Amino acid sequence: MGQNTELLQEFDALIAVPKEQLEWLEEHSKIIDFADGQFISEEGSKIDGPNFILEGRVSLFIKQGNENREISVLSKGSIFGYLPYSRGIIAGVNIQAIGSVKIMSFNTDEINSMIRDQFELTQALVHIMNNRIREFTALQQQNDKMAALGKLAAGLAHEINNPAAALVSDSLSLRQHLRLEPAAFKELTSLHLEASQVDGVSEELMKILAETDRPILSLKEKSKKEDAITDWLDERNVSNAEEIAETFVEFNFTFENLKTFENLIPEHARSPIFNWLLNVLVTEKMIQDIQVSSGRIAELIKSIKIYTHMDRGSEKMASNIHDGIRNTLSILGHKFRKGNVELDERYDETLPRVMAYTGQLNQVWTNLIDNALDSMEINKKGKIIITTERDREFIKVTINDDGPGIPENIRSKIFDPFFTTKEVGKGTGMGLETVQRIILKHKGSVKVESKPGNTTFIICIPINSSTISDNI
Repeated sequence: MGQNTELLQEFDALIAVPKEQLEWLEEHSKIIDFADGQFISEEGSKIDGPNFILEGRVSLFIKQGNENREISVLSKGSIFGYLPYSRGIIAGVNIQAIGSVKIMSFNTDEINSMIRDQFELTQALVHIMNNRIREFTALQQQNDKMAALGKLAAGLAHEINNPAAALVSDSLSLRQHLRLEPAAFKELTSLHLEASQVDGVSEELMKILAETDRPILSLKEKSKKEDAITDWLDERNVSNAEEIAETFVEFNFTFENLKTFENLIPEHARSPIFNWLLNVLVTEKMIQDIQVSSGRIAELIKSIKIYTHMDRGSEKMASNIHDGIRNTLSILGHKFRKGNVELDERYDETLPRVMAYTGQLNQVWTNLIDNALDSMEINKKGKIIITTERDREFIKVTINDDGPGIPENIRSKIFDPFFTTKEVGKGTGMGLETVQRIILKHKGSVKVESKPGNTTFIICIPINSSTISDNI
């Protein structure tokens, strides 16, 4: 028995392989020594082997720009390269020696003889391949989730920052404003108004506050109305006329309202009462702003729950395509604003629900929309058109952008694992591979059409017997 056969018997993966088959393996292999830094295999080259590491360690990595991204390190007792029944023939990674490395490389031309005559050896190597597929799939799924989570976290941080900051600011302003109330209350009590006058002022104020359908005025219209109310208040010797007028216009005070207050309030009480109304309305405005900010945060949390599918299991379920797209857009809203990108949504609201893995489809929308936004950064502006429609037995979603487009020479590679045109740190090369894998899992298709200024991704998801018949 050869020395290398003894080493092979120590490999965990080959422990159940008969000695005779390991000797056969050694007879049909060659020993190759590699120096530190020497390439054992390079990306794009033909896969040989299987190769057995007898001594040393090797690094598996891919190139991203001018940087190397390490995927794994294999040491003595590891097996890599071509395996029986493998369909891969071109290397997708680089393999480089770390220090001195000794490898026993099997003659790949003899692989059919191995499959035919060396059952246990073939079985052991196929088992390695199956384990790697499972490990790679699990790693991919985890990477997909982490990548989507990273985009989600970035979007959430941007989207939640403004309403959260507004909440803090408004609450501090409200506290300071409320500290002025005792003085205002003291002034009001000194006016000695009749109960009917107090009730009349309160009723008119409540009527104004209850009005929610306030007209939107242009800047010119707003200024004109503020000037007119300021003049009216000045004529009646009301202090803070300009500030009061600005707030009154915001709450859509009419001259009819002003006349009602004037008829209710004795002349000596006009200035204090109108300033009290100002205080009430400023408080109301602050509360409205706090409600808007907290409502926005609640909407974001709801979007995230739907996006991540946190309140459901990972099972297939009836999914509203539009809900997923809209929630993704909500989370990526900051990138639209930052990139000066216009959004045009053209949805067929009569589309049926489809049985789908909702969380996974959300990864599809995130990757495609995020990529479109990134592609338009160079122009500092752009437009994205998202269309949904029914195409025979499919729901078709198209995402179009007016970015620079995808060069023809790389268009066939964009769905390959680890392929990316983004600089190091900005892309993993797994986004579009993830999109394709998820859509294929749904028995659908994804295609791309691109030319400068016009790139369209077309996603088709089948409508089948499992589809829920209710409309969205």
